[in-house]
Amino acid sequence: MGKPRVAILRSAGINCDEEAVYAWSLAGAEALLVHLDDVVATPKRVDEYDILTFPGGFSFGDDISAGAIFASRLGNVLSDTIRRLVERGGLVLGICNGFQVLVKAGLLDVGTPGTSCSLTMNTSGQFTCRWVTLESKSSNCAFLEPNRKYFLPIAHAEGRFVVSDGQSVPVDRIALQYTEGVDRIGPTNPNGSVCDIAAITDATGRIMGLMPHPERFVRHTQHPFWTSIPEAAEPDGLAIFRTAVKNVG
Repeated sequence: MGKPRVAILRSAGINCDEEAVYAWSLAGAEALLVHLDDVVATPKRVDEYDILTFPGGFSFGDDISAGAIFASRLGNVLSDTIRRLVERGGLVLGICNGFQVLVKAGLLDVGTPGTSCSLTMNTSGQFTCRWVTLESKSSNCAFLEPNRKYFLPIAHAEGRFVVSDGQSVPVDRIALQYTEGVDRIGPTNPNGSVCDIAAITDATGRIMGLMPHPERFVRHTQHPFWTSIPEAAEPDGLAIFRTAVKNVG
């Protein structure tokens, strides 16, 4: 198999698309920018790719709520096409605004009948931009190494993951949780997410949405403490993209 082909879906307000192209390319994939309008007009274009990425930013100005308009543009036809991509071994990644899009499009949920989930305003009521420590305990995620800690940046105002009142989140859907680490800048959980959730997956582990930005830590010098860590250490963001490339198909 040659390099997996990645489509980074962009639209008005997206601002992390070029970084996503660069990250996937470093990880060994062939990454291309594809406008949302093109795949909405011709859903079969999704069949040309092995991985879809919904990048971060403020799609359509986050009018109504974050990711809502982008999600509505996907429609049932494109959502079905994306599910077929997963069935044939493909992957789908939603980063920050892309995570919000996947949830609001119905492509990510917690898998419990009658339980709804969403991403809403941080409990601080403020936009939060800092680095956080995360832990993966999932053994069923195509993007992550089990029991590994990741150090990644966040930048969001609507990153608080919530579920229906009184409901819980199945452990097998939790991909990443905020945890204590070297960052002592603010609270361990920066947005008030239930169960300290920073990322979830679908039942297959092949669709993942996460609030942190792995595409912003793919080079050694992007680490805020880069002068004090070994240069040979693989950047945590790049590790996520490399793991995904390895698990395509």
